[in-house]
Amino acid sequence: MTPLLGRSIIPADAETTASPVFAMNYKLWQKHFNGDAKIVGTSLVIGGVPRTLVAIMPPRFQIGVGGCDNCREGSDIWIPSNPRPSDSGISMDAAEPMHLWALLARLRPGISPQAGSSDLYIVAQRLAKAFPALYPPKYTIVTQPYVDLVVGNFRAMLYALAAAVAMLLLITCTNVANLLLARATTREKEMAIRVSIGASRGRLVRQVLMESSLLSAGGAMAGCVFAYWGLQGFLIMLPSGTLPEESAISLNPAVLLFALGITSITALLCGLVSALHNPSGELLSRLAASGKGAAGDIRGGKLRARLVIGEVALSIVLLMGAGLMLRTLFSLTHVNMGFDPSHVLVTELSSPNGRQWTVDQKKLLFERVLRRVTALPGVTAATTTASLPPYGGPGSDVEVAGRTDSGRWSTQTDLCSDGFFRTVGIQLLRGRLLSEGDIASARQVVVVDDTLASSLFSGVDPVGQKIKFKVLDLIPDAPHDAYFEIIGVVKGIKNRGLRDSAMAQAYLPYTIFGTPGGNVLVRTSGDPLSMIKVVHETIRSVDRGVSLTDTSTLETYLQQYDYAGPEFGLVTLGSFAGIGLLLVTVGIFGVMAYTVSLRIHEIGIRMALGAQQDNILRMILAKGIHLVAVGIVTGVLASYALTRFLAGQIWGVSPTDPWTFCIVPALSLVVGLAACYLPARRAIRVDPMVALRYE
Repeated sequence: MTPLLGRSIIPADAETTASPVFAMNYKLWQKHFNGDAKIVGTSLVIGGVPRTLVAIMPPRFQIGVGGCDNCREGSDIWIPSNPRPSDSGISMDAAEPMHLWALLARLRPGISPQAGSSDLYIVAQRLAKAFPALYPPKYTIVTQPYVDLVVGNFRAMLYALAAAVAMLLLITCTNVANLLLARATTREKEMAIRVSIGASRGRLVRQVLMESSLLSAGGAMAGCVFAYWGLQGFLIMLPSGTLPEESAISLNPAVLLFALGITSITALLCGLVSALHNPSGELLSRLAASGKGAAGDIRGGKLRARLVIGEVALSIVLLMGAGLMLRTLFSLTHVNMGFDPSHVLVTELSSPNGRQWTVDQKKLLFERVLRRVTALPGVTAATTTASLPPYGGPGSDVEVAGRTDSGRWSTQTDLCSDGFFRTVGIQLLRGRLLSEGDIASARQVVVVDDTLASSLFSGVDPVGQKIKFKVLDLIPDAPHDAYFEIIGVVKGIKNRGLRDSAMAQAYLPYTIFGTPGGNVLVRTSGDPLSMIKVVHETIRSVDRGVSLTDTSTLETYLQQYDYAGPEFGLVTLGSFAGIGLLLVTVGIFGVMAYTVSLRIHEIGIRMALGAQQDNILRMILAKGIHLVAVGIVTGVLASYALTRFLAGQIWGVSPTDPWTFCIVPALSLVVGLAACYLPARRAIRVDPMVALRYE
């Protein structure tokens, strides 16, 4: 990737003897340095090390942490490194985080991804023999194209949106075709006159196509204006974190030309429908027919009815998709997470030199930080934690003291202070929580959740039992071959995001070993965002060299990583469904109004012979409701087959959710009834004497 400014990082930059350099993200360059090109070549302190800025990367270059489902923001800076893992196991040093390295490779020409994956598997098998403690007994290697990692599940949403646009286009086409067909029916006498004075069939077709082309040209120009302003509004409404930052959203010329081409084709097709409706034969009967085209309506009525049924069915499919996204968002926002995420501020601390704190340094810093932050007005509790709920931390195999059975148990682990449970709002079920004394003395105790307790000690009181976390044996300054006493059991919480089922969880004192950083969670009585400045100042008053990053609220993280996708689907599909329903309403109204206009004479006769207004109303409504009902049934059947393609985008609800499949048809029936009622009401107000003279 060619930098926007400067030079690329080269392999020689990663050598220990090379001068420290780094590359910068375009957004960071614009935000903090106002896009100053002169900054390239200057030295900045990164993690306590002076480094020369050698490159500003292009705006769409956002490559970041690989293999992380919730890491789509990319990186702010890139530092050359040459990882050299040692035999000592997992290093928690920020300069050598073995557990964070991800492999990114470009395949040679002619090498398939499957072949590359097979080669990597062979390499990993050899590494497993050399480092048996780092590999589980059974494992596999999964490779994927990087673009799939970036786009993720949003690819399915893009396909769903493309299908929704196609359905909306079809609804529009049927509406336009219906209007042009009705207009062609009323012009049958005019066309017959033109044919009688020498107009050829080709000339009539060209005339109708020219008229429809002029209509489409006007609509296309208005559409370009709506597209420009609508795109601006779309970007404003787009929830944060919905799209990968590599996405380029603009009024793309190629897409605009494609849309204009589709518009032209649509105009031709809709124009042909009405043009081919006017054959040149049977001139005598057409010349004798009334200007309203009642005779021609016999032929066009069935086609218009089919078009109405089709657009009702398509609108049902769109409404079903929007309804499922609404139900998904409702399910996600009402998930029982096991804790209270409201009013919790999160900020991440990194050590001044970017390297690992010793246990004593870490303990002293966080003790002072938590004491001062807790004393702030408006703060009700504060804690430090290695991981961020509900997204969990590293996993570990667990071994029970004195147990010789061959069962294998795994759990997620977290390092936290004694205020964690109060800050987050986790319920104690048995025993006690971590105390200030446990943290201060780095006592080998642990609080587990009810899932881990029940799996390890079914029918036995877990409090007082001892367990070992094997992952600690791989960390140099962590206690090795150590058994932790269970002092309490808490209610389980979501720890793998909102969509996945939770794993067992264990909470250990954060002082058992040093780490390069940690999160500080602050529960406030008011708006947590209003406390950002004072919390930052308080933390820096303890140590000016501490780096503070990613300050936000737990609710913001939930919005970005869990709610944004369904909200985007709801906004887009809901907008399409709303427009489609409006077009269907207009279409039904237009067809029924036209039908009533053709039957004015008949209605006058019926009323003159004694028909009551209620009879006329039921007659008109029955025709319209029949079309709507057939369209609804067709749409429900189509939705039953198509909504399963949204399975990857919905959660907590079935693709054939009964509530959605009941409410959407009921709503469509009410809207269809309203669209039919207005023309029917006009019919019953007809004066019989006027209707009898109606041409």
